[in-house]
Amino acid sequence: MPLSRRDFTARTVAAGAGVALTGTVGALATAPGALAAEESSSALRDEHGRPCEPGYGPLIPDPKGILALPAGFSYRIITHSGVTRLESGEFTPSHHDGTAAFAGPRGVTLLVNNHELKGARAKWPHPVPLTEGLVYDPAAAGGCTVVEVRRGGEVAEWVGIAGTSTNCAGGATAWGTWLTCEENTDRAGRNGMTKDHGYVFEVDPHDRRANLDPRPVKAFGRYEHEAVVIDPHRGHAYLTEDASGPNGLLYRWTPPRGFEHGRGKLRTLADDAGVLQAAKCFDKYGRFVDDLSRATKIGTVYGVDWVDVPDRDARTVPTRQQFPQGTITRGRKLEGMWWADGGAYVVSSFAREESPGTPHDGAVWFYDPKRRTLRLTVLFGVNADPAAEGAYDGPDNITVSPYGGLVVAEDGSGVQHLLGATESGRTYPLARNELNIGTAEEPEYSEFTGVCFAPDGRTLFANFQDPGIMFAITGPWRRTRG
Repeated sequence: MPLSRRDFTARTVAAGAGVALTGTVGALATAPGALAAEESSSALRDEHGRPCEPGYGPLIPDPKGILALPAGFSYRIITHSGVTRLESGEFTPSHHDGTAAFAGPRGVTLLVNNHELKGARAKWPHPVPLTEGLVYDPAAAGGCTVVEVRRGGEVAEWVGIAGTSTNCAGGATAWGTWLTCEENTDRAGRNGMTKDHGYVFEVDPHDRRANLDPRPVKAFGRYEHEAVVIDPHRGHAYLTEDASGPNGLLYRWTPPRGFEHGRGKLRTLADDAGVLQAAKCFDKYGRFVDDLSRATKIGTVYGVDWVDVPDRDARTVPTRQQFPQGTITRGRKLEGMWWADGGAYVVSSFAREESPGTPHDGAVWFYDPKRRTLRLTVLFGVNADPAAEGAYDGPDNITVSPYGGLVVAEDGSGVQHLLGATESGRTYPLARNELNIGTAEEPEYSEFTGVCFAPDGRTLFANFQDPGIMFAITGPWRRTRG
């Protein structure tokens, strides 16, 4: 049922008051140089009442030239493409991306790690190995590995799924599995592929047998999938699309009546099960919003209706092109998602000439399914000097910290960081990539990916996508002030 203007006005007022006062993140403002910054009403102060900055202090250069961290923090390399090996003997695959951590037996942490490898296997030195029984398309290079970190520090790694393409982000489920997303829509016969791509697959880190005979969740649609979260109360899936020409969409999948989520249940769905829809936003005056880049102020709230996708498998026309003008809302580089505070945090990495609104270098929205509203909680202004320390751009993977606020993986230009954002809207650096994969004259630093905390909250895991390194970061974590 579409929202009426009266309903939306009431929900806008509630969202503006509620999100700012409750939840883990609250009303986040912005990074340095951002648009419409909302300053905290009072300066941050320590336990003695003295003014202080958020976070853990300045980053200390790494003598090894890999990862700069605040004083008191340290890192350990868990996997390294071309260096560490799988149980089966092959090297760890490259191009680490979305990752989630799960509690295993006897203190074990299980991590499922995407490998964003596009196209034919021959072009990649370290593709995901074609492990018998776990292959969807033997021509494709991507997939997931499962990394087991034992209490004593021992690490084991094996294949969770192989033969998928461009496994970018994804999302963890409440029942302990990982949904890996293909950000690629090659059809069988294109780029050497033998099967259609552009789907979501479920990977169970706890039960290797559950991953045999991989099957796409076609009910979620076929498009350039980025991330997915599941509403544990209503059963809806929310999915982002990282695409352009035109910009991608935010989707919602509603399960069929009587369906109950759980391990292995998604693979039992019919290809047309449930309803796949795209978001249609409107402002407080009831005016249609064509693109999320129209919002320029922190706290902007849009009402959301949902419009059915005509052909979710995109047999002849991509899903994002199936809608008449003025019927859905687009967003540039809709990337990472995280479920917390009763809703979904949704990232748009940037907006430029391909978007009709105001340019920006990153935004985070919060979708409240109860009120059916999208609220702009983080907005980065255009970064005029990406090579400078302290200016951030291009948020991608995100997680909600057990110590308050967000932790964001930067995928922008120039210097690359993990950064935190406090509940009052202050940002601070957590880590900096110092591994130059370019040249001395033209340095280049890989994006951060896969940011997530261990189940006990003591370890932060994150990756360099290129060449593919997974880190475990530990230190004096504390509740973020502000």
